[in-house]
Amino acid sequence: MDMRSRVNDALKSAMKNKEAARLSTLRLISAAIKDRDIAMRGSDEEVELTDADVLAILGKMVKQRQESARAYEEGGRLELAEKELSEILVIEDFLPKQLTEEETDAAVAEAIAAVEAASIRDMGKVMGELKAKYTGQMDFGKVGQMVKKKLG
Repeated sequence: MDMRSRVNDALKSAMKNKEAARLSTLRLISAAIKDRDIAMRGSDEEVELTDADVLAILGKMVKQRQESARAYEEGGRLELAEKELSEILVIEDFLPKQLTEEETDAAVAEAIAAVEAASIRDMGKVMGELKAKYTGQMDFGKVGQMVKKKLG
């Protein structure tokens, strides 16, 4: 089942079960996917959103909510921070399991070997390889630093 179908099924289920908080977050996910659809329609060729695109959208949504929750906590707005954190849990239901530090390290080493990266100039190739295989499973901001250390 593709990601869009999973989100729609979860949306229907939340409606039936009257889960207001979950329903609200699922509607946000659905809206973000539709926004990307609309943005892609503007291009010359008709391109269908892939599961990787949806995973990227979800990953971005999680990161936004983490930043918002941090800001709310610093501002003493704990009820808003809790809301953001509960939204993260709903979004993460659709994301694949995050790789552990060791698994991420192994994936980086494997990608470096696969593209035969020799210097920092090859970082783009390595990151491309990782994004192709592990979208939604790792934080590419942190992974970029790991790749720099290994290649630098």
